[in-house]
Amino acid sequence: MFNNIIYFIVVLLIFNISYPDTASEDPFFFFLLKLFLSWLLFAVYCDRIFRNLKRRLDNKDGIGQNDGRLTAQYQKLTVRLSVLAIFLFALAVYFFNLKYWIQMIPGFDRFSVLQGIFALSLFLFYLMTIWHISYPAYNRIFRPGITRRAFIISNFRLNLPILFPWFLLSLVYDLMGLSPWAGPGSFIHWAEGQIVFFAAFLTLLMIFMPKIIQYWWGCKPFEKSEKARELQIFLNDKGFKYRGLLSWPIFEGRMMTAGIMGIIPRYRYILVTDSLMDILSVDELKGVLAHEMGHAKYRHLLFYLLFFLGFMIVSFGSTDIFFYLIYSHPFFIRIISQNDPQAMNFFYLFLAFPMLITLLVYFRYVMGFFMRNFERQADLYAAVTIGSPEPLISSLEKIAYLAGNSRNLPSWHHFSIKERVACLWRNRNDPTLVKRHNRFVLTAFLVYLGCMGCLGYFLNFGPVKHHLTYSLAGKVISQQLLKEPDNMRLYQNLAIVYQEMGKDKEAIQTYEKILTFDPDQAVSLNNLAWLLVTASDKELRDEVRSLQLAKKAVSIKRIPVFLDTMAEAYYANGATQEAIKTIKEALALAKEKKEYYKKQLRKFLSSAIP
Repeated sequence: MFNNIIYFIVVLLIFNISYPDTASEDPFFFFLLKLFLSWLLFAVYCDRIFRNLKRRLDNKDGIGQNDGRLTAQYQKLTVRLSVLAIFLFALAVYFFNLKYWIQMIPGFDRFSVLQGIFALSLFLFYLMTIWHISYPAYNRIFRPGITRRAFIISNFRLNLPILFPWFLLSLVYDLMGLSPWAGPGSFIHWAEGQIVFFAAFLTLLMIFMPKIIQYWWGCKPFEKSEKARELQIFLNDKGFKYRGLLSWPIFEGRMMTAGIMGIIPRYRYILVTDSLMDILSVDELKGVLAHEMGHAKYRHLLFYLLFFLGFMIVSFGSTDIFFYLIYSHPFFIRIISQNDPQAMNFFYLFLAFPMLITLLVYFRYVMGFFMRNFERQADLYAAVTIGSPEPLISSLEKIAYLAGNSRNLPSWHHFSIKERVACLWRNRNDPTLVKRHNRFVLTAFLVYLGCMGCLGYFLNFGPVKHHLTYSLAGKVISQQLLKEPDNMRLYQNLAIVYQEMGKDKEAIQTYEKILTFDPDQAVSLNNLAWLLVTASDKELRDEVRSLQLAKKAVSIKRIPVFLDTMAEAYYANGATQEAIKTIKEALALAKEKKEYYKKQLRKFLSSAIP
């Protein structure tokens, strides 16, 4: 399930970072034919490799030697084929023009959530192909005793809740986009607004989503039994607050696992599958429940919320940075200037690579590091709560044996059973291990917060992003000026870019060139006047000419911005009273930035005081 979280995020990223053609050169039938043939090759390949694995499992020597190696191979094959499914999906998006055909469906062009559902359905179809073909090998290794149909449906029901938050968030964004108050200048379009909105929305989902998910999975309270009664007494004796201890019927209850959902007690559920309930003793089950209590005790679900928020902050900023870096390259400027849909798709395909690497590194190594250590925290908490590590150790060993001898198999989000058991035994001989590990996790998280804070500022609000933005704009405008050398508006935009980047000399030269062609260009007159009085290089300043230019700009258009420049020029020339009079006029006319004009007025007044 944790792997599929990454898969779905990658698929949505690939789909969103694509450029739909305005029209497809191929007919719809040809599009369907390419999809079908690519899927057929995929299905044949899946069948071949799982048949080979099944043949090894059926071999008597292979069965005797299955000390976890064949189980590990099954898991590796599943991951490999899931990655191949992502590749096929990317092929459909970037080369088969999937987004164009989806947007051709009536109404879909206005709702991104509908487009996403359709795209995800294709990827889910690839996953269902893997589930269908892998069933015989899965059944041979894990012996769950369920039919192929139940296996596919269970996989579908288990993984679909991953998409619930995306679906609700996308739906809300679509509805907000249709509302009259969600214009380009609205709060939701700012980076800060999107971060705040996403954080608030995800928090609400984390609170209320467990109620929806447990209903989707068909969870129900356990039937009255001595085991269930003793477990409830155990939870109550430990003072643990929760909404319900539920039977988790995933894979018809045959999967041996347990889990906890909910960050507040009112919507907190502990889930245990029937098979786990059957194979473990009461003491072993208490160890499992104590482990789940540890997740709640240390608020790990809340930390996961912060990690997803951190990813969003990194994603927002890094997307823009990657875009600017790639777009500013001359090769891609030429590609984009062609205005060819296929060329644009190539650009977006190239853009997707660094973003996908960022995603995989973040989840696989950053979040994976914390997930593994959170599991260790929960293990150690269980050992302390029970008073001995043995019940949890016994349950882990039993699960590992019955789950295909998977004792030595680690994952990116869990230490192996062998490593977990070894840690629990160490804790028995070293009671300080719990405090040391908790201190280690806290220190790591504080380092993470510091890094994310710096990285978030650097990527979203820092000067580097600002510089890259205008650097890109400057290169694009310069390329366009080669085609339109007499376009004064392009020159004016280029001068503004130079000014924003702090290239005062280049900006002054460009404004001078504009005024050579059009001496009455008010914006250029005003901006050049401002530069001649405020340039960081004092050798570029000319206060007298600045005042002349500012007066001319104001004579053409008497607006607060131009009046402010003229006031600054008066001030630079020692005419403080004229500066005060002018800035007061600007303040009276201003409908925005009034605080700035008040600050200017205070500066001039302080200089006027003898």
